[in-house]
Amino acid sequence: MKRNLFSAFLFSGALLLGACNNEKPAEIGATGMNAAANEAAANPVVDNPNVTEETAAPNPNAPVMTFAVSEHDFGDIKPGDIVKHTFEFTNTGKSPLLIENATASCGCTTPNWTKEPIAPGAKGTIDVQFDSHGKMGIQNKEIAIQANTQPSITKIVIKTNVLSDGTAGPVR
Repeated sequence: MKRNLFSAFLFSGALLLGACNNEKPAEIGATGMNAAANEAAANPVVDNPNVTEETAAPNPNAPVMTFAVSEHDFGDIKPGDIVKHTFEFTNTGKSPLLIENATASCGCTTPNWTKEPIAPGAKGTIDVQFDSHGKMGIQNKEIAIQANTQPSITKIVIKTNVLSDGTAGPVR
Protein backbone atom coordinates (compact mmCIF):
# COMPACT_ATOMS: atom_id res chain seq x y z
CA MET A 1 0.00 0.00 0.00
CA LYS A 2 2.84 2.37 0.91
CA ARG A 3 4.61 1.51 -2.33
CA ASN A 4 1.49 2.34 -4.39
CA LEU A 5 1.00 5.66 -2.58
CA PHE A 6 4.66 6.60 -3.05
CA SER A 7 4.50 5.64 -6.74
CA ALA A 8 1.36 7.71 -7.26
CA PHE A 9 2.99 10.69 -5.54
CA LEU A 10 6.14 10.34 -7.64
CA PHE A 11 4.11 10.02 -10.85
CA SER A 12 2.00 13.15 -10.07
CA GLY A 13 5.17 15.12 -9.30
CA ALA A 14 6.69 14.08 -12.63
CA LEU A 15 3.51 15.16 -14.44
CA LEU A 16 3.60 18.57 -12.78
CA LEU A 17 7.24 19.14 -13.67
CA GLY A 18 6.73 17.90 -17.22
CA ALA A 19 3.69 20.14 -17.72
CA CYS A 20 5.64 23.32 -16.98
CA ASN A 21 6.89 24.90 -20.16
CA ASN A 22 9.37 27.60 -19.29
CA GLU A 23 10.33 28.33 -22.89
CA LYS A 24 9.45 31.71 -24.39
CA PRO A 25 6.81 31.56 -27.10
CA ALA A 26 8.06 32.01 -30.64
CA GLU A 27 7.76 35.50 -32.07
CA ILE A 28 5.01 35.83 -34.68
CA GLY A 29 6.69 38.76 -36.35
CA ALA A 30 7.12 42.49 -35.99
CA THR A 31 3.46 43.10 -36.81
CA GLY A 32 2.06 40.13 -34.86
CA MET A 33 0.49 39.79 -31.43
CA ASN A 34 3.78 39.77 -29.56
CA ALA A 35 4.92 43.06 -31.10
CA ALA A 36 2.02 44.92 -29.50
CA ALA A 37 2.55 43.15 -26.17
CA ASN A 38 6.28 43.91 -26.20
CA GLU A 39 5.63 47.56 -27.03
CA ALA A 40 3.08 47.84 -24.20
CA ALA A 41 5.53 46.25 -21.76
CA ALA A 42 8.28 48.65 -22.83
CA ASN A 43 6.01 51.73 -22.48
CA PRO A 44 3.38 51.01 -19.79
CA VAL A 45 0.60 53.60 -19.70
CA VAL A 46 -2.10 53.71 -17.05
CA ASP A 47 -5.10 55.82 -17.93
CA ASN A 48 -6.58 56.62 -14.51
CA PRO A 49 -7.53 60.26 -13.90
CA ASN A 50 -7.70 59.72 -10.12
CA VAL A 51 -4.04 58.78 -9.84
CA THR A 52 -1.25 61.23 -10.46
CA GLU A 53 2.43 60.58 -10.74
CA GLU A 54 4.57 61.37 -7.74
CA THR A 55 6.52 63.85 -9.84
CA ALA A 56 3.41 65.58 -11.27
CA ALA A 57 3.19 69.21 -10.30
CA PRO A 58 0.00 70.15 -8.43
CA ASN A 59 -2.37 72.48 -10.20
CA PRO A 60 -2.04 75.87 -8.44
CA ASN A 61 -5.49 76.90 -9.73
CA ALA A 62 -7.32 73.77 -8.50
CA PRO A 63 -10.27 74.17 -6.14
CA VAL A 64 -9.60 73.39 -2.47
CA MET A 65 -12.27 72.00 -0.13
CA THR A 66 -11.56 73.40 3.36
CA PHE A 67 -13.76 72.17 6.21
CA ALA A 68 -14.16 74.16 9.43
CA VAL A 69 -14.60 70.79 11.19
CA SER A 70 -14.05 67.47 9.40
CA GLU A 71 -15.21 65.22 12.26
CA HIS A 72 -18.44 65.24 14.27
CA ASP A 73 -19.28 63.22 17.41
CA PHE A 74 -23.00 62.77 18.14
CA GLY A 75 -22.16 61.38 21.58
CA ASP A 76 -24.54 58.81 23.13
CA ILE A 77 -27.75 58.11 21.22
CA LYS A 78 -30.64 55.70 21.78
CA PRO A 79 -31.10 52.60 19.59
CA GLY A 80 -33.23 53.44 16.55
CA ASP A 81 -32.41 57.17 16.63
CA ILE A 82 -31.74 58.92 13.32
CA VAL A 83 -29.29 61.81 13.71
CA LYS A 84 -28.12 64.44 11.20
CA HIS A 85 -25.20 66.83 10.95
CA THR A 86 -24.28 69.44 8.36
CA PHE A 87 -20.60 69.86 7.52
CA GLU A 88 -19.75 73.28 6.08
CA PHE A 89 -16.79 73.84 3.79
CA THR A 90 -15.32 76.73 1.84
CA ASN A 91 -13.72 76.62 -1.60
CA THR A 92 -10.36 78.20 -0.78
CA GLY A 93 -8.97 77.44 -4.25
CA LYS A 94 -8.87 79.56 -7.40
CA SER A 95 -11.45 77.75 -9.56
CA PRO A 96 -15.03 76.48 -9.08
CA LEU A 97 -15.37 73.33 -6.98
CA LEU A 98 -17.69 70.59 -8.19
CA ILE A 99 -18.55 67.58 -6.03
CA GLU A 100 -19.00 64.51 -8.23
CA ASN A 101 -20.03 62.03 -5.54
CA ALA A 102 -20.06 61.33 -1.80
CA THR A 103 -20.14 57.79 -0.45
CA ALA A 104 -20.36 56.47 3.09
CA SER A 105 -18.57 53.47 4.55
CA CYS A 106 -21.92 51.94 5.56
CA GLY A 107 -25.48 51.87 4.23
CA CYS A 108 -26.71 53.30 7.54
CA THR A 109 -25.03 56.63 6.68
CA THR A 110 -26.44 58.84 3.94
CA PRO A 111 -24.62 61.92 2.57
CA ASN A 112 -26.31 64.72 0.63
CA TRP A 113 -24.20 67.53 -0.85
CA THR A 114 -24.30 70.82 -2.72
CA LYS A 115 -24.83 69.87 -6.37
CA GLU A 116 -24.03 73.16 -8.13
CA PRO A 117 -20.45 74.44 -8.57
CA ILE A 118 -19.05 76.35 -5.58
CA ALA A 119 -17.20 79.49 -6.65
CA PRO A 120 -13.84 80.41 -5.08
CA GLY A 121 -14.52 81.87 -1.62
CA ALA A 122 -18.08 80.49 -1.53
CA LYS A 123 -19.42 77.93 0.95
CA GLY A 124 -21.05 74.55 0.42
CA THR A 125 -22.51 71.87 2.67
CA ILE A 126 -22.55 68.12 3.11
CA ASP A 127 -25.49 66.81 5.14
CA VAL A 128 -24.85 63.44 6.77
CA GLN A 129 -27.62 61.29 8.26
CA PHE A 130 -26.94 58.25 10.45
CA ASP A 131 -29.63 55.63 11.15
CA SER A 132 -28.81 53.61 14.29
CA HIS A 133 -31.36 50.82 13.68
CA GLY A 134 -29.58 47.50 14.21
CA LYS A 135 -26.43 49.17 15.53
CA MET A 136 -24.99 49.06 19.04
CA GLY A 137 -21.86 50.42 20.65
CA ILE A 138 -19.29 52.83 19.26
CA GLN A 139 -19.78 53.66 15.58
CA ASN A 140 -17.24 55.44 13.34
CA LYS A 141 -18.45 56.20 9.80
CA GLU A 142 -16.32 57.73 7.07
CA ILE A 143 -17.70 59.72 4.14
CA ALA A 144 -15.49 59.99 1.04
CA ILE A 145 -16.15 63.07 -1.09
CA GLN A 146 -15.01 62.90 -4.71
CA ALA A 147 -14.49 66.31 -6.28
CA ASN A 148 -12.32 68.13 -8.82
CA THR A 149 -9.77 68.86 -6.06
CA GLN A 150 -6.20 67.64 -5.60
CA PRO A 151 -6.28 64.99 -4.20
CA SER A 152 -9.63 64.04 -5.67
CA ILE A 153 -10.92 62.39 -2.46
CA THR A 154 -11.56 64.26 0.80
CA LYS A 155 -12.81 62.41 3.89
CA ILE A 156 -15.01 63.46 6.78
CA VAL A 157 -16.01 61.35 9.79
CA ILE A 158 -19.00 60.96 12.11
CA LYS A 159 -18.89 59.14 15.44
CA THR A 160 -21.47 58.05 17.96
CA ASN A 161 -22.15 55.57 20.72
CA VAL A 162 -25.41 53.69 20.31
CA LEU A 163 -26.54 52.77 23.81
CA SER A 164 -27.81 49.31 24.65
CA ASP A 165 -31.59 48.90 24.60
CA GLY A 166 -31.40 46.47 27.52
CA THR A 167 -32.81 43.47 25.67
CA ALA A 168 -29.41 41.80 25.29
CA GLY A 169 -28.82 41.79 29.04
CA PRO A 170 -26.13 43.62 30.97
CA VAL A 171 -23.02 44.69 29.11
CA ARG A 172 -19.80 43.45 30.67
